[in-house]
Order: sequence, then C-alpha cells, then structure tokens
Amino acid sequence: MKVALSAIAHTRSGDKGDMSNIGVIAWRMEDYPVLVREVTAERVKSYFGEMVKGRVERFELPNLGALNFLLYEALDGGGTLSLRIDAQGKNMGSALLGMEIDA
Repeated sequence: MKVALSAIAHTRSGDKGDMSNIGVIAWRMEDYPVLVREVTAERVKSYFGEMVKGRVERFELPNLGALNFLLYEALDGGGTLSLRIDAQGKNMGSALLGMEIDA
C-alpha cells in the first residue's frame, strides 16, 4: 500500500553552505526498516529533481530509528548567495514528507 512518508516519519532539516541536511525519524521503531528500504539516497535525489545538482548521501542511525541525508549543491549557493525563498533548506524536510512509499 502506498502512503506518504509523513504517515510513518517526521523530519528536521537545515543547511551548511550549499548543502541541505535532512533527518528522517520514524514515529515508531518498528517502522524504521520501512524507512531503510524505501527512503534511499537515489529516491531522495529523484524526488527533488533539478533542485539537487550534486549527490545525495544517506547515513543510517538505527539506535534512533532515523536516517540522515546530505544533499549536495541543493541550496543554489546557500543562505548568503541564494535568491531562493528557502535558502537554508528549512522546508526541504517538510517537502520530503510528501514522497510516496510502500508501507
């Protein structure tokens, strides 16, 4: 069954220069394996499309039931250079919650 990522997780996001950092945290520990299976670096990069010009790295944090993603070249130069409304990537985590996954 397809559901939005928000059905099983919440996010927190921010920036470091031109890189966005998104933490995806399972609401329940038993849903963590679904996150690992469904929310891959490749799917996150594809989901954001042309917004992310660089690579996406994923780090697994099983003791926290979380994944952390680094999205390189994702903020059009970063907070002091970008003309984007969300130059610090604060909304990228919220946007990712709309990604459909198999639950």
